[in-house]
Amino acid sequence: MLETSARLLELLSLLQLKRDWTSAELAGRLEVSTRTVRADVAKLRSLGYPVDARRGVAGGYRLAAGAAMPPLLLDDDEAVAVAVGLGAVATWRLGVEATSLTALAKLEQVLPSRLRRRVEAVRAAMSVVPGAAPPLDLSVLGAVAAAIRGRERLRFGYTKPGGGEAPRHTEPQRLVSWGSVWYLLAWDLDRDDWRVFRVDRMVPRAPTGVRFRPRAIQEDSAVEYVVGRVVKAAWKYRARVLVHAPAAEVAAKLLIPVDVEAVDESTCRLELGSDDPDRLALRLAQLDADIEVIEGDELAPAFDRLAARCRRAAASASTT
Repeated sequence: MLETSARLLELLSLLQLKRDWTSAELAGRLEVSTRTVRADVAKLRSLGYPVDARRGVAGGYRLAAGAAMPPLLLDDDEAVAVAVGLGAVATWRLGVEATSLTALAKLEQVLPSRLRRRVEAVRAAMSVVPGAAPPLDLSVLGAVAAAIRGRERLRFGYTKPGGGEAPRHTEPQRLVSWGSVWYLLAWDLDRDDWRVFRVDRMVPRAPTGVRFRPRAIQEDSAVEYVVGRVVKAAWKYRARVLVHAPAAEVAAKLLIPVDVEAVDESTCRLELGSDDPDRLALRLAQLDADIEVIEGDELAPAFDRLAARCRRAAASASTT
């Protein structure tokens, strides 16, 4: 039975390697008869693998596309290449970062130690062009993604923004990628509330093995919650303004989810903030609409400085 199972895995690997095989080719590679090949193909079909057959002298087999994705068999080099590739994709802005991490967590969970060392060696040998996004610690990301996928409670040390590490015990819910930074939305068991953690400040502890039932929160809600907490926590300066433009038009120009209150069809109110008043003034100017400041004393001098820069730029352009 063990010999038959091993031969089935080898046959599946051969079928995934190229499009078409003749019965004789497969029999030669497996060192069995063509009759055994036919029997093994029948067993693969019973397991859900769509193996097509062609009759005749030049007849053979091919693994066709089915209704579901069948398990894939990878050799050592292919497994390392896929792991490194998934890790690289997780750092790009392609919209599939979280999915790539989930797949990476599944793969690294079953990688033999010798292949895991090869993957880490490749990552260690890679460099980042200065000014590009900083490299991610994929081992931490993989551990967090695995805990989310396995619905397993996660313990980790967390470095606070002001320094100093504190232990945290959580039920991890979602990973959210924003620019070059990854955030974890989790239910903090010690504080009995939702919390947002920067993954680059986390040091995962040994797996707890304790399962949990996920709390109800939609993916869109998770993203909005994380962005809202991160953005508002970083706001040192806040302002409430009246914008002379439709609410939908203003919301579409903002890069972060901010509540925009419609006053009428052509006017809306919103609260926005920044860690710098000049940056806040520039962000409001980019709305390309007339603005009235309701609250925010720091905005008046900030707009004056912005206007002065624009006038100097205009004067230099006119004399060139």
